[in-house]
Amino acid sequence: MAKFAEAEARMFKNVFVCKKCKTKIKANPMKVIAGKISCRRCNSKALRTVRKK
Repeated sequence: MAKFAEAEARMFKNVFVCKKCKTKIKANPMKVIAGKISCRRCNSKALRTVRKK
């Protein structure tokens, strides 16, 4: 996989994953920390960042 700034930003910046249903969501990190963002699929507020491999 090519590693350059534009691709890294697209794949990892502001992307979160639901801990229950594993759905990806793009959102503002401050809103996620405040608990204002919930999963579209299961309405859970348990989100984590995407892991880089």
